[in-house]
Amino acid sequence: MKAINRKILEQVIAASVEPLMIVRVDHTDWPVVLTNPAFDAISGHDRLQQPFADVIEALVGREMALEVSNSMRSQQESSFAVEVGSREYLLGLKPLRLPTEDTASFCGVFWRDGAGSAIAADSDSHHALLTAKRRIRDLTREDPVTGLLNEHAFRDVLEHDWAVASRENSTLALVLFTLDEFDDYVDVFGKHASDSCLRRVGQAIRRCLRRASDVTARLDKGAQLIVLSHASDDEGVREFAARISTAVRELGLYHPRSAGGRFVTVSHRVSAATAGVKPDSAEEFLQGLLAGDGG
Repeated sequence: MKAINRKILEQVIAASVEPLMIVRVDHTDWPVVLTNPAFDAISGHDRLQQPFADVIEALVGREMALEVSNSMRSQQESSFAVEVGSREYLLGLKPLRLPTEDTASFCGVFWRDGAGSAIAADSDSHHALLTAKRRIRDLTREDPVTGLLNEHAFRDVLEHDWAVASRENSTLALVLFTLDEFDDYVDVFGKHASDSCLRRVGQAIRRCLRRASDVTARLDKGAQLIVLSHASDDEGVREFAARISTAVRELGLYHPRSAGGRFVTVSHRVSAATAGVKPDSAEEFLQGLLAGDGG
């Protein structure tokens, strides 16, 4: 069968009444490479070449954008119930790969009308199934205390993002946060209160993430939390880390043995690197930070 010309496919996509976009997932920031007029109508702007996570955040908010970004990384078909303006949609992600590819280079993003119909009912059933599958997957990826990624899942994300960044010689940054005098906090308040403290600190860090493509995790069930950021400059990352440290302090979590003013505080270390130059691997990059080689 003769391959269909790209221009023909573009005409078919443009004629679709269903909003859709195509995202390139083998490039840093997942740029939007194709949209149709139906999508342009709901977005209100030309989104070509904009980072996918930024586009989703602008349309449906940060919390949903974080969830959608996590699914995009996993390269699994997913769907989400979202609202744009006063309309409900079923947002679907469909990895697009050739038979010869192990991982997808592109992802189709479909916005299906959530209004009642037989199609909508089928979509609801499909959405429920995908949600259940996604939740099972998330249970193996989440730290049960903080709700952040666990260390194993974080390493997977770092390996993936490092590989993408290496192809473009772009910069990644890691920020390691350590809760100060946390063993003393556990001694005073016990495990349940300590878990609550970790959870609140983790969520404070998550709220401070600059982009939906940034991720945070808890390391090895301890008192260390880490952020992976697609950084643009070293100074910006350090300001970002300092802002998070301030946000944790402003939670006002009482810590009678703290040297930082009787409240829970965090110390941080920062490391930024151009992937593919030095260090040689994502693992070396991470280990350098954990060993204290970061700033």
